[in-house]
Amino acid sequence: MDPETSSGSLPYGPAAGRPVPEAEPELVQSWRSQGGELVELLSEVRRRFGGIAAFRLGPARTVLVTDPQAVQHILARHPERYVKRSHRARVLIGDGLLAATGTAWQRQRRVLQSQFTGTGMRRYEHRITEAARTTAGRWGGYARTGQSLDVGREMRRFALDAIWRSLTGHPLDDGTERELTAVNAVAAALPTLPTDVTDARDAVAADLARIDAVAQHAIEAARSGPAGPDGPGLLHVLIDAATERPEYTDRLIRDELVTLLAAGHETTATTLTWLYLLLDRHPAAREQALAAGGEGSAQRRQAIQALVHETLRLYPSAWILPRQATADDILAGYTVEAGTDILICPYLTHRDPELWPGPEHFDPQRFRAPDGRPAHPGAYFPFGIGPRACLGLQFALRESTVLLEHLLPVHTLAFHSTPTKAVYGLTVRPDGPTPATLGPPRT
Repeated sequence: MDPETSSGSLPYGPAAGRPVPEAEPELVQSWRSQGGELVELLSEVRRRFGGIAAFRLGPARTVLVTDPQAVQHILARHPERYVKRSHRARVLIGDGLLAATGTAWQRQRRVLQSQFTGTGMRRYEHRITEAARTTAGRWGGYARTGQSLDVGREMRRFALDAIWRSLTGHPLDDGTERELTAVNAVAAALPTLPTDVTDARDAVAADLARIDAVAQHAIEAARSGPAGPDGPGLLHVLIDAATERPEYTDRLIRDELVTLLAAGHETTATTLTWLYLLLDRHPAAREQALAAGGEGSAQRRQAIQALVHETLRLYPSAWILPRQATADDILAGYTVEAGTDILICPYLTHRDPELWPGPEHFDPQRFRAPDGRPAHPGAYFPFGIGPRACLGLQFALRESTVLLEHLLPVHTLAFHSTPTKAVYGLTVRPDGPTPATLGPPRT
């Protein structure tokens, strides 16, 4: 039986648990009348009722989960009981790995998993480093001329270059970069698209056509032409899989390519943008990281990684993880019925004052001190945990660290203006541009 689609009562666990506490309808009505963000409702539900609590946006009940024990139960210990029903980005990524379920997901993950292990990552180290050097060279030009830059755009440009090199073996060219802005356009539109799939596709048809054209050209080039200067990439792994696995049609290869493009650059770019905004408010954190060790030292690298992890604590790559219970279960002592919609919220778990003292404060030392962060694995999960944790975790951390090793020692940023709030879509991103000027390069 497919564990992602099984249903019925489960033959394990205690006979009964406590009812999940539920927010009163007036709370939801008040939130709606004020036109609040979903995160504001979730935050208030968590504050009033704890780490497992229910609310209703319609006739069906949704259970919010922020308690670490419950998070681990759902994502790591019993993922077969709590499955993805439908991914919000399916209009963009089709049947790619993020949206796949059941045996299809298992097959697709096996094809890609070896590429993101420690051994597999060594294939892409040089490509990430070259993308970082390209960015560092561009920033050197900005510093010499005094030209302004937009930090968010620069971070997207770097991350897109890194994943494009890893996919194709070629550096990102200006034309491809222009066309792939359509990926960000579709991703930004997803929260407001019609619920009907056909209507949703029609609303972003022009951008999807641009993405499809880039993907088709890349696939044809990988099949017929010589490998890029960096050798074969992830796209070649997908094409090779098609020789043995009939399910790897051109459409599925396109879907996996777009999934890797979207997931492989937007989350990293957003994290790096937030990090620079946080360093603008906490400049001492940069100096502490650089003072931890000399260039290329393990100590400095660990300190820079702590900057990244603390940024991910405040702004996790996936701020909300929807699931649906396939069967009755007992979740941390509470009864959850089959069919219940679940919302796991890393954003709120990471800001729980019972887990993280001073949770709103940016403090990278949490990730350097032996007892600086909670020990429970369900207390910090910016990329998820368990079998469906983000496959590209090590890739994202590596590219972020490498870029910062190139930029932080040399450049400081002076922002002209900074966004005043966040947008809660597929990721948590700054609401607005991030224009800045670089200070004189440090030597």
